[in-house]
Amino acid sequence: MEKNESIDHQLRATWQAVAKMYNEQAAHHNSTMATAFVLLNIDKTKGTPSTALGPLMGMEPTSLSRILKTMEEKGAICREKNPEDGRSVIIKLTDYGREMRKISRGHVIQFNETVRNQVSKEDLIGFFNVTHTINKLIADREIYDEISNKAV
Repeated sequence: MEKNESIDHQLRATWQAVAKMYNEQAAHHNSTMATAFVLLNIDKTKGTPSTALGPLMGMEPTSLSRILKTMEEKGAICREKNPEDGRSVIIKLTDYGREMRKISRGHVIQFNETVRNQVSKEDLIGFFNVTHTINKLIADREIYDEISNKAV
């Protein structure tokens, strides 16, 4: 199979291009795409429990901890004890964090609008159907037999 015909190659190459584009935009604001992603996943009014952020974003706890530490040092977030559970922490946006969230959201909206203006509605529906199917096949473990690690 040629590289250009490989579904996983196309997904990876496209995501790498998108990530590079977002990181270039984030760099103009002394930030990263990962930080922007976290900002967009924190509830802008109530905050979000730190234990909910990782699963919400599909991020490992150690990676998330490093990002949150950096965000706190830059003044984008603050940590408050969870009033419902004193053992956990709520991550809240500061005024600076809300401003950075607004900028991040603007970049995401601009990207989506630009793509939607260049791609037909039918093609977008097809794209979402394909990605949904891929995610379902992976979640249902229908690609590889876990015991033998061979294709099903």
